[in-house]
Amino acid sequence: MLELCKSPFFGVGLSIFAFWIGERIQKKTGLTACNPLIIAIVIVIGVLLIFKIPYEYYNEGGAMIDLFLAPATACLAVSIYTRLPILKENWLPILVGCAAGSAASLASVYGLCRLFGLDQQVTASLLPKSVTTPIAVSIASGHGGIVPITVVAVIFTGILGSVFAPLLIRLFRIKDPMTAGVSIGACSHAVGTSKAVQIGETEGAMSGLAIGVCGIITVLFSMLIG
Repeated sequence: MLELCKSPFFGVGLSIFAFWIGERIQKKTGLTACNPLIIAIVIVIGVLLIFKIPYEYYNEGGAMIDLFLAPATACLAVSIYTRLPILKENWLPILVGCAAGSAASLASVYGLCRLFGLDQQVTASLLPKSVTTPIAVSIASGHGGIVPITVVAVIFTGILGSVFAPLLIRLFRIKDPMTAGVSIGACSHAVGTSKAVQIGETEGAMSGLAIGVCGIITVLFSMLIG
């Protein structure tokens, strides 16, 4: 069986199957907390532990899926293009909002790391938690961070944003779709943007835009912190 698991198709197949189960469970329960990504992660970890399959075997296929991460993020530009008039009219509020979101994320992480006495390496790993994975990994590795910690932090942040974004929008009575979209994209990158797309087309477009803008701003801010 282990020989079969060495095939890249094992990692790809297991990932797709686990996510499919997650989607089915969410549709069946209707609960936002039953995020397909969370369920898929739990299933994959469970299969690897129960059958004692080395992570390296799974990652042969998992690495293939990673190749599609950057192109999938770039595809968000299509929805942004459809909302160009809104972007042209509100470019300054969007830029200021993204800068404020990035600054708040970095400042809160840095402050909490100092408060709890975490070393510089762990701090560098957690700082870019709110930007998309390719950018976060580059920032963390460039500042001596631990990449696996960064990846986990990014995924966890995205899941939290996806789960709580609709609740927070209702709680703070945010009616403007542009504001909601920028807020989601600034704090929870592509995973949150997938939820923003479900909320509305404008929310999805602005959230996708915020991913890129916040990524650039975070790179600049992290240089100052470093």
